[in-house]
Amino acid sequence: MVGYWEGSRGWGREGEVLAQVPKRSCGCPIPGSCSKPGRVEGVPAHGRGGNEVGSEVPPSPKHAVIFSYRTLALKYHPLKCQEPWGPKRFQQLAEAYDVLSDPMKKGIYDKFGEEGLKGGIPLEFASDNPWSVGYVFHNNPEKVFREFFGGDNPFAEFFAEDGSEVLLPFGGPRGRGALRQDPPIVRDLYVSLEDLFHGCTKKIKISRRVMSQDGQTSTIRDKILTIDVQPGWKRGTRITFEKEGDQGPNIIPADITFVVQEKIHPRFKRIDNNLLYVATIPLAKALAGCTLDVWTLDGRLLNIPINDIVDPKYYKTVPGEGMPLAQDPQRKGDLCIYFDILFPKRLSPEVKTLLKSILQS
Repeated sequence: MVGYWEGSRGWGREGEVLAQVPKRSCGCPIPGSCSKPGRVEGVPAHGRGGNEVGSEVPPSPKHAVIFSYRTLALKYHPLKCQEPWGPKRFQQLAEAYDVLSDPMKKGIYDKFGEEGLKGGIPLEFASDNPWSVGYVFHNNPEKVFREFFGGDNPFAEFFAEDGSEVLLPFGGPRGRGALRQDPPIVRDLYVSLEDLFHGCTKKIKISRRVMSQDGQTSTIRDKILTIDVQPGWKRGTRITFEKEGDQGPNIIPADITFVVQEKIHPRFKRIDNNLLYVATIPLAKALAGCTLDVWTLDGRLLNIPINDIVDPKYYKTVPGEGMPLAQDPQRKGDLCIYFDILFPKRLSPEVKTLLKSILQS
């Protein structure tokens, strides 16, 4: 990664990455230590029209970063720049903005350079972990671009019909307040048949980016989402938490949606509101009858008499022993019992003769 700021550590040959920081009339770059008020060349003043140049503004590194990224991102976006090195430059700009727009990351970079930023730095007051976690860019420059401009096609707003750039009032992107919501985040929620039978409460911890009060910086925070699973819910049931995704400037956080999936059960298979059970019985019981013992999802033992002759297509229905109905949990589907008949692997001649005489009669 090339250096992020003119004069900072690690400044490489590709020095244009956020290098177009506006210069003050006193000759000092805005992020310098000079505190004298001066004119900023090429930067419109706060709250004034975009064509005013050379207006008096306070020296602000944050605004310089915003101005520089806006200018260069529009210039080197793949839709505008067709050079072979354009995508790499566009990604470098996104990484630079990601660091320089965050006071903590920028402070580490200015003090310890790229090695300290990516490799971690010692934390004076840490007890368990004496080193900070190194910075890793997410390698998604389009995400940075969309969050900055708050839309998928900023060129319609920032470029005139002839392709020339239209300067907006200084102070931040998307000054007209247009917002865009990120697409929903969809995750599966696996639930056992027992929990779908009785109902339960699921608590899910998520980590999301939360904006600070300054509207520019953000932190990663954990949050617990609670889902009250109702008796009878089916696979495909969707639970949506609105606007619980990552926060960012000029975006509406994405909705988080959980989709219920059923865990595989060792005894039952669910079909709609019914439960399917496969009983394995020997041929003798299939012909002579038997009593089946079936443990239900709520822990009861059913003794089910089988008095019919069980052929390969036969099944037994036990009403009201299936899954609860979501709209009325007091009502339940059915338990459908199918049979896997075990045939003997060999028979003695005497048994065969006896079976023939019995079955032919």
